[in-house]
Amino acid sequence: MRIDKPGGMRLVIALALLPCIAAAPAEAPGGRMKSRHARVMTVSATAYCQHGLTASGIRTQHGIVAADTRVLRFGTRLRIAGRHGVYHVLDRGAAVKGRRIDIFMPSCSDARNFGRRRMQVQVLSADD
Repeated sequence: MRIDKPGGMRLVIALALLPCIAAAPAEAPGGRMKSRHARVMTVSATAYCQHGLTASGIRTQHGIVAADTRVLRFGTRLRIAGRHGVYHVLDRGAAVKGRRIDIFMPSCSDARNFGRRRMQVQVLSADD
């Protein structure tokens, strides 16, 4: 495409993005509408300290959460009440079913002291 006027490229880019900006929220499987706002849910949280590879194939590290992938897909970003930072669902475990999460902690004593807690998580985004 040839544009002879200065600033013409900005107009083309703006017009190309217009359908994306004006698009209605996408419909999720099951006919539910996806919200543009972060969803908050209550989960039962535990912690684990097993070093190695996660189910997604990366090494365990701070910020990784195991979850039931039918509830929270791999790649979902979470903010956990009372914890600093953003966490990513990159693991799953045999005992992690339903609204449960397992937070990776590098220290096994910290993981044991964490115990089991009901916590609020804010679902920031999910890879679709």
